[in-house]
Amino acid sequence: MNVLVVKVGGAFLDDTAIASAFFEAIRASQQQIVLVHGGGNAVERLFNDLKLPSEKIDGLRVTPKSQIQYVVGALAGTVNKQLCALAQQAKLNPVGLSLFDGNMTQATKVSPQLGNVGSVSCTDKRLLSTLLSADYLPIISSIGADKDGELLNVNADQAAVVIAKLLGSPLVLLSDVAGVLDDSKALIPQLTHQHISDLIDAGTIKDGMSVKVIAALDAANAIGQPVHIASWRNSQLLGSLADKQRAFAGTTIMPDKPLSKEERKAL
Repeated sequence: MNVLVVKVGGAFLDDTAIASAFFEAIRASQQQIVLVHGGGNAVERLFNDLKLPSEKIDGLRVTPKSQIQYVVGALAGTVNKQLCALAQQAKLNPVGLSLFDGNMTQATKVSPQLGNVGSVSCTDKRLLSTLLSADYLPIISSIGADKDGELLNVNADQAAVVIAKLLGSPLVLLSDVAGVLDDSKALIPQLTHQHISDLIDAGTIKDGMSVKVIAALDAANAIGQPVHIASWRNSQLLGSLADKQRAFAGTTIMPDKPLSKEERKAL
């Protein structure tokens, strides 16, 4: 199954013209895609309206148990359904999901300091495989649940990595930045494990971008293929969706050891 996993950030929805063009490109490309999304902007707006405190530690949103209901409402509710509506408008067949639907993943809490923030691991790909084989477009919010049914906020980049691992599929992480930038704000076209470590130690890669890059390297090593960090603002993106060579403009994260075609098929 030739599936591409694409992650979009919540700011993507702030420009409905770009979002609509993105879904039109998916339909025109006939590329099977699983879309994983965050929604930080929507959460921030909701928290501002409700006058709730907002805090991040190392790029991860602190989510006290008292706030998880609002995060779930914003991500699995409003943002997910807005994306599904735009996809339907483009004559696609979207299905809105969360990370725990169909037992796709299992979440565990990251730390008491972060509250209801989770990390997820692969569990069962049957639901996604069934939906994709019937030409549905799965749109997955970054809300997970632990074994006790407690809802957890999962970083969307890390969520997309796990879905890519689950399907053994290539991954592109889209946001509102062109890719990974150096100290002079120039785009870095390619990164290896050692280069990433050096740039994090130097403070060049930090906060949310460090979370994104580490997640991308994890995915690249798991699937044995490069992972792309690019911008949904880039006009080349729409053509790249149909490009079997995955020629995304942005930063390419290289795996430590690429897998052979036979090894990828075995995933």
